[in-house]
Amino acid sequence: MNFVSIIMGSKSDYKIMSECIEILKKFEVPYEVLIASAHRSPERAKNYVKEAEKKGAKVFIGAAGMAAHLAGAIASMTTKPVIGVPLTGGALDGLDALLSTVQMPSGMPVGTLALGKAGAINAAYFAIQILALQDTKLAEKLQKDRLEKLQKLEKDSKEIEQFI
Repeated sequence: MNFVSIIMGSKSDYKIMSECIEILKKFEVPYEVLIASAHRSPERAKNYVKEAEKKGAKVFIGAAGMAAHLAGAIASMTTKPVIGVPLTGGALDGLDALLSTVQMPSGMPVGTLALGKAGAINAAYFAIQILALQDTKLAEKLQKDRLEKLQKLEKDSKEIEQFI
């Protein structure tokens, strides 16, 4: 079974990453969720990534704050796409997490998204886009979702439009 694996550095990350989970649910994309820290439990993370690959994980999402080495650590353990979600918090309010996630050495890519909620939501959409490359039904759902977003924007605009 193809699925998306979501790995968070701590339980406190779950509130934001639940936004990601809701999008995956909406699109009926199977997923797994796990807490594993790049620093506090590197063996747990490594063992999980290897098992998840065997079970069919096609995309990994790593979400962490502060030093935020989780997505990079995941990338070192797999050749599957890794999406990084830097989370806010700490003394630098997410800047440290952003830089830790985005500054990967060449040959070890992590697709780094926005900080916090927007990044969590976009991580789900990006994972879905990756899966949709091989799944026409999922691609059709994405097209429908885009159309619905356009229609909502046009409806919202009509409610407040003012022209000379």
